[in-house]
Amino acid sequence: MATKKISEKIEELKSGVDWFYSDDFELDKASSKYKELTVLAKDIEKDLAELKNEIKVIDEDFSK
Repeated sequence: MATKKISEKIEELKSGVDWFYSDDFELDKASSKYKELTVLAKDIEKDLAELKNEIKVIDEDFSK
């Protein structure tokens, strides 16, 4: 799994989304920020899929 915990990544994503609604928002930075957050969201999705697979394997082991 990645170096950051999933919960940390989700918090980072939330913070990034909040930036769009904050007084710190700058139109010039919006496109790059959006791209950055899209990559982060895909990374979170990948981590969650891996976690789901791990849980399935553990569940299969215990249901035998």
